[in-house]
Amino acid sequence: MLKRYPAALPFRFGGLEDEQARYETARAVVVPVPLERTTTYARGTRRGPAAILEASRNMELFDEELQVETGATVGIATLEEMDTETGGLENILAHIHTTVLALLEEGKFPVLLGGEHSLTPPAVSAAARKFSDLSVLQIDAHADLRESYQGNPNSHACAMRRVLEVCPAVQVGIRSLSKEEATDIPRLKTRIFWAKDLVGRPAAEWAPEVVAALSPHVYLTIDLDAFDPALMPATGTPEPGGLSWEQVTGLLRLVGRQRKLVALDVVELLPTPGLHAADFLAAKLIYRSLGYVFCQTP
Repeated sequence: MLKRYPAALPFRFGGLEDEQARYETARAVVVPVPLERTTTYARGTRRGPAAILEASRNMELFDEELQVETGATVGIATLEEMDTETGGLENILAHIHTTVLALLEEGKFPVLLGGEHSLTPPAVSAAARKFSDLSVLQIDAHADLRESYQGNPNSHACAMRRVLEVCPAVQVGIRSLSKEEATDIPRLKTRIFWAKDLVGRPAAEWAPEVVAALSPHVYLTIDLDAFDPALMPATGTPEPGGLSWEQVTGLLRLVGRQRKLVALDVVELLPTPGLHAADFLAAKLIYRSLGYVFCQTP
């Protein structure tokens, strides 16, 4: 049985009214996953889910682009924060897999709040059990294609390598990788759109090529360091030269129109005192993404 926030608590995504946040009728379900077991630089991403939920309560729920109250239209339930402190990492990843699969089997759209990027492979594995033609759209600064990092194949630095064992991927905004990753790329089931080829160009110029590389059903994973650090400084491993809000939302708008998104995660927020704009960006990005999934006209 999935644990759900009681109606009396204020920690539901968007601070939605009871009727809009009921699990039974909600089409989207937020899963806070404060996982931080393998981070290697700045730490604190375990606080990401709580910061996103708090910021989401301060959003205007009417989407000015889509001209709709997404929360009321879709219904967004919020589960209790997952326990990521008890037990080993492999057990936690297995629990993520089980939770996502259960949601998909109930016809829900899972939204995972990270936490570090190692939460993505088990969620993708669950989605692949439901959708045989799945591909993954990764928006990220880092390739995350290492076979192993610091002796751990489940490190956040290996997230997409594990994903590629399940299904193909399209990676957007990449601008940081190791020599070994660069050597391996030609033989991997991935298509990379490098940040250097995208920065300064509107999404309309390149997003159609990204979407064309995706299969009919898509799992979306967004590492917030994909954004330029001038816009999103609150990440564990920021990289200069990133994407803009307009580029990312322009891509997601097209994906939502032309492909079937089945689940998403947003990872690697590192909440920083005085930088609440970063938390708000993450919350708004999730809300806008749900609008693109459920509220767009074709």
